[in-house]
Amino acid sequence: MKIAIIGSGYVGLVSGACFADFGHDVTCVDKDPRKIAALNEGRIPIYEPGLDALVASNVRWGRLTFTTEIGPAVREADAVFIAVGTPSRRGDGFADMTYVFGAARDIARNLAGYTVVVTKSTVPVGTGDEVERIIREANPEAEVDVVSNPEFLREGAAIEDFKRPDRIVIGLDDPRADAVMREIYRPLYLNQAPILVTGRRTAELTKYAGNAFLATKITFINEIADLCEQVGADVQEVARGIGLDNRIGRKFLHAGPGYGGSCFPKDTLALVKTAQDAGSPVRLVETVVAVNDQRKRAMARKVITACGGSVRGKRIAVLGLTFKPNTDDMRDAPSLSIITGLQDAGATVTAYDPEGIEQARPLLADVDYAADAYACAEGAHAVVIVTEWNAFRALDLERMGALMAARVMVDLRNVYGPEEATRYGFRYLGVGRRRAAATAPAAPARESVDA
Repeated sequence: MKIAIIGSGYVGLVSGACFADFGHDVTCVDKDPRKIAALNEGRIPIYEPGLDALVASNVRWGRLTFTTEIGPAVREADAVFIAVGTPSRRGDGFADMTYVFGAARDIARNLAGYTVVVTKSTVPVGTGDEVERIIREANPEAEVDVVSNPEFLREGAAIEDFKRPDRIVIGLDDPRADAVMREIYRPLYLNQAPILVTGRRTAELTKYAGNAFLATKITFINEIADLCEQVGADVQEVARGIGLDNRIGRKFLHAGPGYGGSCFPKDTLALVKTAQDAGSPVRLVETVVAVNDQRKRAMARKVITACGGSVRGKRIAVLGLTFKPNTDDMRDAPSLSIITGLQDAGATVTAYDPEGIEQARPLLADVDYAADAYACAEGAHAVVIVTEWNAFRALDLERMGALMAARVMVDLRNVYGPEEATRYGFRYLGVGRRRAAATAPAAPARESVDA
């Protein structure tokens, strides 16, 4: 089938590359000529494992193309996917639909023959109705069906999620649109991926409800972690104890500094606003949003406490800047609040991230960026693990401790065990874990250590 995807950001590019890999003829459209030029030159504007090879392969086979011209792409398409941004609106947190509705108008002007228009962007309930109204008003003769098909992609595992999904949710009202969507997803249907065909509004709400539930699980285990610290319990064992219950499940029960990224923060806010406007407030989600915001700021205070109550004049090493590993996404990353809080308290911050430094630079002022974890730790009074990149899971703690001005580790992802860190003389502070007293370093510090 011929598919046009409007928007070549994270969702649009991943979806387009995967659809092309299924054998469809895909054209990705974007108004940004620099982005399209980069893609046509083989340069991928985002970091997602495996995406560069997937794009290159399908471009080489002629199944994937990039353009700024929406007209030809839409006129030739059997289905047009809207995959543009829906950022939180300033002031009230509601999803900004400017780009979605703008795309609908552009599509309407270029429709030719029966076409299925699919909202892939995360949108509030009722967006499909408005997209259909816009198209029919702009082009009364259009032969079109509007469908909701929310994405469920995890950054860092997006290709796997697209090709081996837990479920595919499709919201529609017309049998012809059903047939088109099933043909598009036929390679997955043959692999018995569950397809839920439902009403358009139900599909739209399903995406928000799913993300809000996962955000609630994260926030719940974070609050249990705080309680564990006060009563002498271990949150990792608690999480395992409740996660073995199949009704609860193990996923999203990892205590940390709070959720961030492109989805959970804006989607929970949008759901709160939608519910308030509908006169049916979701008070639990409102609390989740508030608790998560407070938690990010509280993590800076946790570091200050670990440093004896003050970080003024001290150097703090931050390992990990992105909101999660295997992405370069800095949107609503906990590191932003943590680093700002430490700087406000008088600390000098050095930071290292395997992929996110260039994205962090315009967001964080007066931060010294290091070339690796050891250079980051040199002369530091504490090292703070904020993102659980694999590169941080097997650090040479003896080497790191010898480089530091003081052996303090604040492990906000519980990457290390307290006993392991204290064996090398670190004062260790995790999240929701019993504190362990530092012991003498396992081996004397060398006179010089290469960073």
